Amino acid sequence: MADHPVDEKLPPLKMATTGLQHVAAMYAGVVAPPLIVGAAIGLSATELTFLTGACLFTAGLATFLQTLGIWKIGARLPFVNGVTFAGVAPMTAIVASTEDKSDALPIIFGAVIVAGLLGFFAAPIFCKAIRFFPPVVTGTVITLIGISLLPVAFGWAQGPSPTADDYGSSTNLGLAAITLVVVLLLRRFTRGFVKQIAVLLGLVAGTLIAIPFGVTDFGPVADANVVGFPTPFHFGAPQFQVAAILSMCVVMVVSMTESTADMLALGEIVDRPADEKTIAAGLRADTLGSALSPVFNGFMCSAFAQNIGLVAMTKIRSRFVVAAGGGFLVLMGLCPMAASLIAVVPRPVLGGAGVVLFGSVAASGIQTLVRASLDKDNNVLIVAVSLAVGIIPIAAPEFYHAFPENAKIILDSGISTGCVAAVLLNLVFNHIGGKGRDAEDVTHPMEAGEEISETSRTAVAP
Repeated sequence: MADHPVDEKLPPLKMATTGLQHVAAMYAGVVAPPLIVGAAIGLSATELTFLTGACLFTAGLATFLQTLGIWKIGARLPFVNGVTFAGVAPMTAIVASTEDKSDALPIIFGAVIVAGLLGFFAAPIFCKAIRFFPPVVTGTVITLIGISLLPVAFGWAQGPSPTADDYGSSTNLGLAAITLVVVLLLRRFTRGFVKQIAVLLGLVAGTLIAIPFGVTDFGPVADANVVGFPTPFHFGAPQFQVAAILSMCVVMVVSMTESTADMLALGEIVDRPADEKTIAAGLRADTLGSALSPVFNGFMCSAFAQNIGLVAMTKIRSRFVVAAGGGFLVLMGLCPMAASLIAVVPRPVLGGAGVVLFGSVAASGIQTLVRASLDKDNNVLIVAVSLAVGIIPIAAPEFYHAFPENAKIILDSGISTGCVAAVLLNLVFNHIGGKGRDAEDVTHPMEAGEEISETSRTAVAP
């Protein structure tokens, strides 16, 4: 009996090239979070290169867990795992509230380890509670993720530092605009693989164009070693702070929700429907990968929705192809010179690409909300209040200035507060006491998965 296409092992050359395509589709999404967090901390180019390489390395390990699996861990579907965008805003909030920036990463790592372990043991329970996360909740959260990250792109577009003389100069803004135009042109006039890696090509083009303006620094590449290893706890032993842990636990809930929906959708695409057992195994891989990631200086990991679109487009359903992509991620993480290439890209160029990268996340959330029965008054209220609560840290950064520092770690993350508000309001209006159930978009988990996957195929995807 022939193997199911999911378990098919392709010829080595085809396995390698299609695996590289998966890496290209998600590379920008993996390196963006360490760039954002590292810049917020003020890491040097060398340390930023190390952090980026560590995230590539741990993304590869998490992908192995998800695709190959061990015991009851891993969905054994063609899933790419990498750093989740949902954690960026809470992590930058932790950085902002930490007086000694050298403690920021250890605090983040400690919080991610705890959240990952709690998520691992909660996986069998969580997969049964997906009905409490209909599109009205997930759409709101995805929208907030994009909105919360857009100010980062705008900051990058102006330059590397607000204290720099050329911050906000016409040169910097021009480079950002050129990069944005290149990405848009590639997305409009190319097809297939080139279209899929439009953001990556835009970064390359923008960097080359920036060379004559003297804003491209090749020092990080020259100083990087060809071979290296992400030393465990390079930035210090993990520290455990309650507020930071609670903030990352909220992110873990968001991440598990998106992963569940994506597994449901991918199961349909590859003709191997994801049952409760598969979802629980997949969530264990996500959460265990997240718990192990900080050991090697990486962040919380989650399934990458854009790679689902790649599977649907290419019709290549083999999980071993994605495992090969995970192998390339590990190799890139073990080659500091390869990881340092992203440090060469000028911040204005990153800003131009970031507009597409982060804006598409918000657009994906809006598309999900369109399918969330917003003709129902209850759902409109849920979205309205949740978005308002989530946008407070962006629109009024000093809104919570009188609150204790520990509380501000959570409150200053619009994603965390918006997610909590959406879940609680959905429970109040659509579940508790049976009130308002006629107004609820009680979407079956499979349908929710299809909706999120369909709209996420363009989200955070090059």
